[in-house]
Order: sequence, then C-alpha cells, then structure tokens
Amino acid sequence: MRLLIVEDEEKIANSLKKGLEQETYSVDVAYNGTDGYDLASTEEYDLIILDWMLPGMDGSEMCAQLRKDGIKIPVIMLTAKSELGDKVNGLNRGADDYVTKPFAFEELLARIKSLLRRPVNYLATEFTCDDLTLNANTYVVKRGEREINLSRREFALLEYLLRNEGKTVSKEQITAHVWDYDSDILPNTVEQYVGYLRTKIDRSFPNKPALIKTVRGFGYTINCR
Repeated sequence: MRLLIVEDEEKIANSLKKGLEQETYSVDVAYNGTDGYDLASTEEYDLIILDWMLPGMDGSEMCAQLRKDGIKIPVIMLTAKSELGDKVNGLNRGADDYVTKPFAFEELLARIKSLLRRPVNYLATEFTCDDLTLNANTYVVKRGEREINLSRREFALLEYLLRNEGKTVSKEQITAHVWDYDSDILPNTVEQYVGYLRTKIDRSFPNKPALIKTVRGFGYTINCR
C-alpha cells in the first residue's frame, strides 16, 4: 500500500518514511502543504499522514480542500495542538484520526493499520488463496507448509494482488500502489517483479496450479478456488 507523508520537519518526515518502508509500505514525502496537495490530488494513495502546521497551505486547509474535491483518502492529522477544540476542528475539516506530537511510532502504525482496515477491500490482514497464505501483520507467506521468502517489494506486490483477488489490475495500478512516486520505474519493472513472484510461488511448486495469471492487454490477476 502507498502512503503520503506531508510534514515540514524533514527529520520527522524522513524518519517516518524509513520506519513505514520497513513495514512494507511505499511512502512519498512532501515538505509543504502546496506540494502535498498536488501529490494527493493527482496520485493514488491509500492513506495520508498530514501535519497541521505547514508552509504554503496548512494541514487543515489541505484536508478540507481534498474533501471539497471529492477525494476520500483516509487522513491522519499530526500536530502539537492538543486542545479539544483543535482536535474537533481538524476532524470537522475531514481528518479521520488525530495524533498529538510527540507520539510513539508504534501508536501511529497501529492507527494507520486501523484506518486501512475500514474499507471493505482492506478488512482482511490474512489471506488464503488455494494453499497460499499471506499474513500482513507477521509478513509470513507460505504455500502449503513451506515458507516463502519474499523481498519487501515482492511482498507488497503479492499483498496488492490478493487484496484485489479476482480482479484484473493494470501495470499502472500496481505501480501506483506498490512503488513510491520517486522510484525509478522502467517500462518492464512490473513485469520483472511479477516474474520474480511467479518463480517463488508458482514455478517452485510445479505440481500445483499456477495462481498468477496474465490478462493480455490489461494486466494481472490472482484467482483462488
């Protein structure tokens, strides 16, 4: 899943990016509200972590504008403001949750996971596809009783396919949800990673049915019985 951090304190923003990437999220960062709004309104994100006090456009204004534009991406507001009235104001302007600085990374991570579970297609954290299993909390992937070691990107790709089981997802959709905005994506990058994934979960099990299918001209799908 792909997250956007909008935070003008670069040390905090970069620390959050590093921590969240270790949790297999793809993360983009903007250091002011104007750039944050431009990214949020033109790119596909699953959640936004948004600081209240920002240069260019403050967080509450950015959140309100996104909601006015019809963009319903979940937003967690970060702020040093702890008064009840400030929290209510942020929530009334469209924020979904509110974390007061300073905060523990574990708390923010728990709130992120809670918000991402709200939509129907993000309710599950454990997936089963025939005899393939993926646990999004423990990062364990197995086929039958055999554990499969995946890179962070391979895990994110498999998780995205499983969250969209039965649907055909395009290369563009995969790129938007599995890679960061600044990632160096070549035309065949998605094909390469789908190939890596097939080698590990399909070709390594020659006596079992292949799970990942190519839909020519459209993208990829994973279908379970």
